[in-house]
Amino acid sequence: MIYTKKQRQLLELWKQKNLCRINLLEGSVSSGKTWVSLVLWGFWVATMPTDKLYLMCGKSLTTLKRNCLIPLEELFGRSNFQFSTSAKEAYLFGRRILLEGANDARSESKIRGLTLQGAYCDELTLFPRDFFVMLLSRLRVPGAKLIATTNPDSPEHWLKKEYIDRRAELDMLVVRFLLDDNTTLDPQYVAAVKAEYTGVFYNRFILGEWCLAEGIVYPQFDRTQHVKRLEEPQGKWYISVDYGTLNAFSAGLWCYDGNTAYRAAEWYYSGREQRRQLTNAQYLKHIQTLAEGKKIESVIVDPSAASFITELRQAGLTVRKGRNDVVDGIRRVSTALQQGKLLFSPDCRDCIREFSLYRWDEKAAEDRPIKENDHAMDDVRYFVSTILRQSASLSHDRITL
Repeated sequence: MIYTKKQRQLLELWKQKNLCRINLLEGSVSSGKTWVSLVLWGFWVATMPTDKLYLMCGKSLTTLKRNCLIPLEELFGRSNFQFSTSAKEAYLFGRRILLEGANDARSESKIRGLTLQGAYCDELTLFPRDFFVMLLSRLRVPGAKLIATTNPDSPEHWLKKEYIDRRAELDMLVVRFLLDDNTTLDPQYVAAVKAEYTGVFYNRFILGEWCLAEGIVYPQFDRTQHVKRLEEPQGKWYISVDYGTLNAFSAGLWCYDGNTAYRAAEWYYSGREQRRQLTNAQYLKHIQTLAEGKKIESVIVDPSAASFITELRQAGLTVRKGRNDVVDGIRRVSTALQQGKLLFSPDCRDCIREFSLYRWDEKAAEDRPIKENDHAMDDVRYFVSTILRQSASLSHDRITL
């Protein structure tokens, strides 16, 4: 195995038995922290008792499998590591490991009553606080340890305020990894990764900083660059929808050529401002008018709009539920804007207006936009997260170890 200098330093701490009860590897994407954390986890587990219980957890079992279980299999071989996400267990060098997802506040009930020798956490900032507190209380065996990885988040995040900032008071090791530390990567790949992030996401995922999301959500949006009139756009046609009854209903008509997406037209209606609420049937007519003369590949819809999704399907339209991870979606839109992959017709006035008004909630403890001037922003996000994420340049679904 080839290790970077930072990875060798971490493994040397293990060899000298200088690991702490809590061991956190944090920092940039593609910095090598996940890969070496799995090496460390494997080496450590192999020296621990075979009759004790261990736990590995991620935001979901799907992400845990992708980020950790498959790489562990590749690292140590199937003879030393076997796993089953359906059975929610694995065996590493003969040690039994439970597998769990920590996707909401109720997750902590899954691990109550366990007595653990060790635990591994993938992307710890995505975990509910209560799950982590419960997990630490389950590390009840003498010499028990936790190994975790994460990218930075807000400085107000519970992990930063309650643990990282208090690490001197706790039995806790924090090791920071940066993209530029990973000397095994091709320089062109490093440059490409750096180009994929802008604003607060660049500061966090490239510079490894715990920084606030503040101000305008999309400072990358520039009317002189992103607003253009294309007379005959060529490509596949889509419609994106943010559903609202009293709140505004926003729909955008997109032409996507596989590289650049052009919002050619939109329809925007606020039942509250108009003092008249429309029915699903009336909304459908406006969608059909927006699509007139175009072969629509699919309508990407707010996933919570169950009744309207049914209405669209009964009308013969292909529907895809929009991916609704807000912060990840905002990052993807930011990247698309930065790379010039999103263009807007001057006729899309409400969308253009919202770009200048959509702001982060600076009082929130977690990343969260203010729920104002966000309806066109949401339908743009659904489109980018669902359709443009298929583009390799926008997808970070590859493992960034």
